[in-house]
Amino acid sequence: MYLKIKQLLFLSSVLLISSCGTKDQQTGKSEIKEISMVVKSRYLNLPVSQAADRAKMTFAADGRQVKEFVIRLAPEKPDYWVFYDVSKYKGKALTISYTGNPEGLKNIYQDEYIAGQDSLYKEINRPQVHFSSRRGWNNDPNGLVWFDGEYHLYYQHNPFEKFWENMHWGHAVSKDLVHWEEIGIALEPDALGTMFSGSAVIDKDNTAGWGKDALVALYTAAGKKMSQNVAYSTDRGRSFTKYEGNPVLGPDRDPKVFWYEPKKTWVMVLYNDNYNIIYNSRDLKKWEEKSIVPGYYECPEFFELGVDGNQKNKKWVMYGASGTYITGNFDGEKFIPEYGKYYYSWGSQYAAQTYNNVPDGRRIQIGWGRIEHKGMPFNQMMLFPCELTLRTTPEGIRLFCEPVKEIAILHDKKHFWTDLTGEEASEKLKEVKSDLLHVKMDLEIVHGWVTEVLFRGNPVVSFDGNFNRINGAPYICDKPGIFRFNIEIILDRTSVEAYIGNGKLFISEVLKEKKSDEGLAFKGGLKIHSLEVNELKSIW
Repeated sequence: MYLKIKQLLFLSSVLLISSCGTKDQQTGKSEIKEISMVVKSRYLNLPVSQAADRAKMTFAADGRQVKEFVIRLAPEKPDYWVFYDVSKYKGKALTISYTGNPEGLKNIYQDEYIAGQDSLYKEINRPQVHFSSRRGWNNDPNGLVWFDGEYHLYYQHNPFEKFWENMHWGHAVSKDLVHWEEIGIALEPDALGTMFSGSAVIDKDNTAGWGKDALVALYTAAGKKMSQNVAYSTDRGRSFTKYEGNPVLGPDRDPKVFWYEPKKTWVMVLYNDNYNIIYNSRDLKKWEEKSIVPGYYECPEFFELGVDGNQKNKKWVMYGASGTYITGNFDGEKFIPEYGKYYYSWGSQYAAQTYNNVPDGRRIQIGWGRIEHKGMPFNQMMLFPCELTLRTTPEGIRLFCEPVKEIAILHDKKHFWTDLTGEEASEKLKEVKSDLLHVKMDLEIVHGWVTEVLFRGNPVVSFDGNFNRINGAPYICDKPGIFRFNIEIILDRTSVEAYIGNGKLFISEVLKEKKSDEGLAFKGGLKIHSLEVNELKSIW
């Protein structure tokens, strides 16, 4: 791969206009601090080394600065390559300046393809049933909104390194919640700061004056101070115009916005200190504070659900980045908590957000999976989309989380058995060869008090009946003294997600390095009432 790239560097060098810098007094060599080129291709490919120090890089198009960020530019052979789409500057002279070790400047090249395009989505540790960005870092999902047949997923993104920095909004779309197409960068840092988390809405009644059905993003700019800002899109979310009146609100961050129909008003929930602030607006620009809800930390989410599917008996759910939630009532201005805090998720999930406007009324959530991908030019992932519901349990009304029904689109070969012991099930499972799996099981512990579901020699689901914990999370069985569980599992290259008790507990964790080549297996004195294993196709 590196030799191939070096050949491309030679071809691209003809596009250089000039280079300038200083001369080292000891070696007599010129130290180039900037290079210039005429933009003729879509992408700039930039070499990165994690051993290099971060330093500032700037782009100037026809003499005007258009981009500034930090990068660990590789002076020699890179660990990996990142890219930046420069198609909007085609035909212009682009000057690239760098304050760090300038040796890597000579290796920057432009091309119609990103470096590594031939192996994209085929990398050994690339998730195959979860969204991950082509290159760089991602964290919080932002701006989840449905429009014109597409599910939009915006997300916190560093295009220039596989660790956190340079926050932009990345953008991907899907027509079915399983197959995703990465569009590119939606929001870039500006004079107000880098692009932190937020949300998006469809302004179907043109309340802001930017056109009927404008896609409006509300986000935090992280500069010297945090501020809340607005941008709008009239081309199906592909590009945004930032509101000239920004910022529209002061600190702190992560605005969640939705339309509250009974009072014909927009509602914003904004994190600040250790509480959420609720605001109202008629036009998405001018906001009025209405109330405060204490006990939360960053990335608020707030929505209404029917209890047990009953739309005449609804409750509001408020949670923060950790997913711990309170249920209660809301009148458009004030949230009255009734019960909580409770948790429904355990493990890698953080900063999950939901779609407000899915046509069939489902409340669909996507969370950030805090899972590292070693040796890859990208890092972190999005967890599999799930549907949230409120259900009555012996402990009270609780939030449930189950994978969206669209997972069936990925089903390939199916295996199904009933009435097996754990040993019999483990033997049957030897015929399953895939490492991409969607598993459903109804199992019961008939001897002992511990059971494990294993994959590649490691437990992916482990129940301790003495302490009533599953993978360390406290869990209350449906029937006292009876250890019977409905468990659903999604296995990918680097992750495992488990939905216990029809989603009463959601667990997401990194998939540990394999201890053996054995696939799925069971440990413990079990009766398997039913076991369904679906081998999965890649989303790519």
